[in-house]
Amino acid sequence: MGKSTVRLKDIADRTGFSVNTVSLALRQSPRIPEETSILIREAAAELNYLPNHVAKSLVSRETKTIGLVLTDITNPALTQVAQAVETLLSERGYSTLFATSNNDLDEEKRVIEMFRSRQVDGMLIYPRSHRELDHIRRLRQANYPVVLLVGDPDAGIDAVCIDERRGAYRAVRHLIDIGHRRIAIIDTSNAKGNLEKRDGYNQAHKEAGLPIDSELLADPLGNSVIRGYWAMDRLMSMQVRPTAVFAANDSLAIGALRWTQKNNLRVPKDVAIMGFDNIEFAEHAATPISSVKYEVDMVTELAVERLLQLIAAPEGLPEPRVTMIDPELIVRDSTAGRGD
Repeated sequence: MGKSTVRLKDIADRTGFSVNTVSLALRQSPRIPEETSILIREAAAELNYLPNHVAKSLVSRETKTIGLVLTDITNPALTQVAQAVETLLSERGYSTLFATSNNDLDEEKRVIEMFRSRQVDGMLIYPRSHRELDHIRRLRQANYPVVLLVGDPDAGIDAVCIDERRGAYRAVRHLIDIGHRRIAIIDTSNAKGNLEKRDGYNQAHKEAGLPIDSELLADPLGNSVIRGYWAMDRLMSMQVRPTAVFAANDSLAIGALRWTQKNNLRVPKDVAIMGFDNIEFAEHAATPISSVKYEVDMVTELAVERLLQLIAAPEGLPEPRVTMIDPELIVRDSTAGRGD
């Protein structure tokens, strides 16, 4: 036998008031005297009454829930994003449903459809690929509120994101400016069409008149610390080693740093290391790692604000808007001096 559901009529029977009075009191209507409201709320608590949000949503056409789709919840930067989004939405009276695609496009499509079936009011999505967006574009074209947490100005979808191309450019330009000419990149994004960081790396080289050596482009086949470690092992096995390494995220950079410690290389004297995202672990590594700051608070605040604007749009969605945030470069010990 399932548990019986407490109805407004049950509270009315307990208190002697009408169902309409009970309903108004539980919605804290000013039309109901305070003493009456207190008595009704106490009776509701004694009966373990829970509001029927499904019924409410049928009337209001809102569920007060938002779907958040991320690629990998173990990514420290995205964990911070999830926490910040949940806090911001809670402050605005919304609940957050989480799902991860685990960097799989089919899984991403599945969880998006799952959220739609649960009738969430809108979605915030960090897609696996910055280019394969047709399934999300169709949501937008169907007048469904969705905001991406990465940006493609030509995608036709609202987005709030870090300008990854600009951030990577600044990181590599810093390495060039302190004297490095042989700079490697550890980046797994190219296979997914996420070219922004690679583009920034290339732009910095081009402006400095430096050739791009394909042997210095290392795909770690993942984004974890151990993947960074083995990518660094491959790079440092070259006959002519790089003097600096730019890693596409801080976990990869920490793995690269660990390789130098195991192999008795000095950072930054023997090799400089630059990360991306500015997670806490990078700041407090054995050698604090320079990094491009992922502006978690700014990204999440603007993304939530834009999504709620789309939800509240009275007649169809406005033209899509892409907001790209210029990230800050945080210089620490790992790039403090010129490589040999």
